[in-house]
Amino acid sequence: MVSIDNTNSTTVNGHGAAAAAVDDMSTDPPAPESNGSQPEFDAYRRRKLTILPLEVGTRVNCRWRDGKYHPVKVIERRKHFSGGSNYYEYYVHYTEFNRRLDEWVHLDQLDLGSVETDVDDKVEDKVTGLKMTRHQKRKIDETHIEGHEELDAASLREHEEFTKVKNIATIELGKYEIETWYFSPFPPEYNECTKLFFCEFCLNFMKRKEQLQRHMKKCDLKHPPGDEIYRDKTLSMFEVDGKKNKIYGQNLCYLAKLFLDHKTLYYDVDLFLFYVLCECDDRGCHMVGYFSKEKQSEESYNLACILTLPPYQRKGYGKFLIAFSYELSKKEAKVGTPERPLSDLGLLSYRGYWTRVLLDILKKHKGNISIKELSDMTAIKAEDILTTLQSLELIQYRKGQHVICADPKVLDRHLKAAGRGGPDVESSKLIWTPYKEQN
Repeated sequence: MVSIDNTNSTTVNGHGAAAAAVDDMSTDPPAPESNGSQPEFDAYRRRKLTILPLEVGTRVNCRWRDGKYHPVKVIERRKHFSGGSNYYEYYVHYTEFNRRLDEWVHLDQLDLGSVETDVDDKVEDKVTGLKMTRHQKRKIDETHIEGHEELDAASLREHEEFTKVKNIATIELGKYEIETWYFSPFPPEYNECTKLFFCEFCLNFMKRKEQLQRHMKKCDLKHPPGDEIYRDKTLSMFEVDGKKNKIYGQNLCYLAKLFLDHKTLYYDVDLFLFYVLCECDDRGCHMVGYFSKEKQSEESYNLACILTLPPYQRKGYGKFLIAFSYELSKKEAKVGTPERPLSDLGLLSYRGYWTRVLLDILKKHKGNISIKELSDMTAIKAEDILTTLQSLELIQYRKGQHVICADPKVLDRHLKAAGRGGPDVESSKLIWTPYKEQN
């Protein structure tokens, strides 16, 4: 699962106006004149009749960071004692946007005149689908590879109920303070924390800045544990064995879950290898993202989970990680494919990679070429090649076999639509022995 754009949550400070709205309803604006519009009068009437605190499940409009009001659903509420015994904060989901933008808001951000208590969820889902623009989908594309397609309705409800409220609001990792996107099941002793401090090298996490500072004086790591298997200028890749570095693997999963909204978090990291991408300077090798893969996969999966951290998104690192997973498959002399199921956006991300690789070969190749030959050259599974070329309408079925139709102008048009790839993976700089051969 890649993503990519650095979209941050917003913390809104100050709640004096909200407290006044709760404790003294006389602060409401006067009723509209009798000659005012009916909708305006209806909104005023709803404000006066709204019973506070709002119930979980209430639909209302909320002022977002752009200064505009957007429809939200109240997911949870909590008392905020600094505002008086009747003052509540509300955890809301913006129904037009991805769940990663859910946040706690104060009452003064809510338009009580827009309160709705009975809205059809199907209507909300339809609106949500229509509101997501192609640009928003493209931004989510790089990070969010996995979805919930493997869950039935009951399991999905259970997952959303358990993870509905973000438990950690921000983390500090290296020189960055990063606002989180999703819930992550940290151990119970961190239940009261809203911010965690990570060592960027060993990924141990602490509750206070002072603890991190003391830790950094003792931590002798300047890069992820494990073997450096790739170095090209300032980019480096480390292979970390989950069995040999269990704590690091588990901490990496905790960290990744803050930015990935999928059900599975593996505590048994023994079965996985983690490939951690770093930017290197004179202070050390700083993690920018990673992907994991099973040590043994009967389904030929060459990637299980993928993430680019928010500060490093929009640099093509997600595409680099996908390309790197296929370079490993080539070294293993096997074809590979990402772990299924893929979300719609995950499929778009992979389809872009497959398109760029396959069409680049077709442009340069002279004469006939088969699906099998393309698979041998790229380590892409034959089924993925076939579905990609079919989606581009570049393949036809003639006389009992598939025939690739590669008109140069059509190839150029599809390549342009697929966009640029990430940084090139220089295969000559990959020094690596496959896991089977290591053991």
